[in-house]
Amino acid sequence: MISLELILAVALFAFVTSVTPGPNNIMLTASGANFGFKRTLPHIAGIITGMGLLNVSVGLGLGALFTQFPVLQQVLRVVGSAYLLWLAYKLLSFSAISDKKAEGKPFSLVQAAAFQYINPKAWIMVISANASFSLMGDGYWWSVLMITTIYAVVGTPSIMVWAGFGQYMRQFLGQQNILRLFNITMAVLTALCVGFIWMD
Repeated sequence: MISLELILAVALFAFVTSVTPGPNNIMLTASGANFGFKRTLPHIAGIITGMGLLNVSVGLGLGALFTQFPVLQQVLRVVGSAYLLWLAYKLLSFSAISDKKAEGKPFSLVQAAAFQYINPKAWIMVISANASFSLMGDGYWWSVLMITTIYAVVGTPSIMVWAGFGQYMRQFLGQQNILRLFNITMAVLTALCVGFIWMD
């Protein structure tokens, strides 16, 4: 049975795992700074959509494949690491505050949603949530739905804060050298996420 205590526990877990630094939040900060909050909204929607789909996928048993076939964890690490390094490189290419005519564009909803499937932190969040809070028996799918819904409700404002911070930083990045330094910092932080991927 889904109790109030369980709902509160999932909400706290969703908040802590969503609001803490990771690939998604670093990229949202960079996007907010380079493109503005409004143009980053599809990126935010894509993260929430992707996390929801990932939750359902794990509920269907996709997460169990990592236990049965450990090599899949290594494949995810390699692909995720390569993609994060590519994103870090792309951040370095942002040379000016972007407008609609400028070079570069923010993540689309589909791109951000697809990224969750190679984002190791997203997998850890979803597998941990389902392993810790899903119920056995008849209540299983209701609990998976609950986890997915709470992540959407709690996770959305949690990650929007990072895009908002990027938007706030935008006012200080009018000078070319300052923006360049900011993007280098975001690129380094993105690349450093690769180190956490390979920590056991």
